[in-house]
Amino acid sequence: MTYAAGDAPYHAHIYYSPDERAVALSLRDKLRGAQPGDPLSALRFVGELRDHKAGPHIVSQFEIHFDERLLPVVEAELTRSGLRILIHPLTLDDLGDHTYLGRWIGEPVELDLTVLDPPGINQGIARFGKTDF
Repeated sequence: MTYAAGDAPYHAHIYYSPDERAVALSLRDKLRGAQPGDPLSALRFVGELRDHKAGPHIVSQFEIHFDERLLPVVEAELTRSGLRILIHPLTLDDLGDHTYLGRWIGEPVELDLTVLDPPGINQGIARFGKTDF
């Protein structure tokens, strides 16, 4: 799998507790409402808040999809939220994406790694920019 410079697919999972849900909702709405000219308007996908387990994510979260070139802008915006966030590439190593290839903002949360795709498969690639869990 090869991509043009800056086009590699990335996910960010934004985690929140019940007390942080309003902050997460506000962030999600800000990301969805980014206007033309704002680099965040180039996000490929901004998902729904999931107040339940979704895939390996056992803590409430929502996800966003973006191209690697947006990484500095996305990381800065997400850091300002004060929420816990996992940013990772989408490769054919789903376990690696969620562990050693990922980067945490804030305190890491526990993940259920047993549900991740086996090496050589990552079903997140097929839904990149289209849908979340």
